Amino acid sequence: MIRALYRAADAVRHRLNPDDHGRLGEDLAHRYLQKQGVTIVARRYRPPGGGGEIDLVGWQGETLVLVEVKTRATAEFGMPERAVDADKERYLRHAGRDFARRAGVEWGNVRFDIVSIVLTDPPFVEWFPDAFAPDRPRPAGN
Repeated sequence: MIRALYRAADAVRHRLNPDDHGRLGEDLAHRYLQKQGVTIVARRYRPPGGGGEIDLVGWQGETLVLVEVKTRATAEFGMPERAVDADKERYLRHAGRDFARRAGVEWGNVRFDIVSIVLTDPPFVEWFPDAFAPDRPRPAGN
């Protein structure tokens, strides 16, 4: 029953704004992560001072999971997760630090994940847990 409601809501949202791939991707990622045991507690978190946005915030056990969702209509120009570069990571860390501080979570209990979605039929969803370290940038070229 609940799946039917989710699908109906997705269909209505897609009809109202068919070009909003980001919102559709976040909906798909939200449900995918819930099935994997992540409890989502916030969506589109922005620190009050600006400087980044966390698409999904959740808990997996004692770990605060901060998720960047990347969605593309096709993989013609590469997979979506490749769009998370060093600058994006810096913004995510900034927003993540703010959320963790406000939630009273130790920085060592924070993880950054990426969910990559290609809107094929059916959609292709790939989850990258611990996609990058909270305190260290990825080496160049990765």
